[in-house]
Amino acid sequence: MDSFLHRLSGKTGTTRKGLRPPVLRRIAGWLRLADVLVYPSFCELCRAFLEDPGETVICGECRDKLRPCHSSFCPSCGRFFEGAGESHLCGDCLLIAPPYARHRSGARYEGALREVLLLFKYRGEEILGKHLAGLIMRSAAGEADVWDGVDSVIPVPLHPKKMKQRGYNQAEVLARHLARLKGVSLLEKCLFKVRNNPAQTSLDAEERRANVGGAYQVREPASVRGRVVLLVDDVYTTGATIGECSRVLKRAGVREIRAVTVARA
Repeated sequence: MDSFLHRLSGKTGTTRKGLRPPVLRRIAGWLRLADVLVYPSFCELCRAFLEDPGETVICGECRDKLRPCHSSFCPSCGRFFEGAGESHLCGDCLLIAPPYARHRSGARYEGALREVLLLFKYRGEEILGKHLAGLIMRSAAGEADVWDGVDSVIPVPLHPKKMKQRGYNQAEVLARHLARLKGVSLLEKCLFKVRNNPAQTSLDAEERRANVGGAYQVREPASVRGRVVLLVDDVYTTGATIGECSRVLKRAGVREIRAVTVARA
């Protein structure tokens, strides 16, 4: 439609046939209406008609449901606590410190956020990554111990076979948005997955740790040696994936690893 209107428009603001801008605007409105009538779009969550500018895949009302969790949390692993109270280290982190310095999730893996993540991860809706990255930013906006001093952002990688099936790495999409928003470098090729291990979904915590053991490597250790990096993934369940990637990065000489995810299951 835009190219059609461009061909109608002349350099002086009128068309070759004498059409002036108000007429062009009216034609544009008719074309947009025809497009909506022939190819209507509906929210993938509530099925509301998408009519507002900028609405894609989900409507503005459903997008507004993607809100940060404001409960207290463990400042080390990021576990959310129920009810009121101050943030404090959880029992697991008091017993054994994780291999990363700290981790934060945007919210709990439930409700609208869960549905949007499933669309983003399994239904090819890559465009939703900007909203999910925005949720991460809002949830930890004032937390200097997450953002300050970060040199590079690193996504958790997919195995090449899974990458080919899915078409994109959801963690890399998130990492790209975060790197741009924070003005730091994105090292999308730093970590790579050498083993196409089974999906983690049906495994318990111990099985998950065993499943990802030895699955990741650092391509060029010199590129991250001495750096403070932000590791990015979509969902944190037991921490097995983030933990294994952190151990690999530490062995490569990374000075400090921080991690963020969209949701915590």
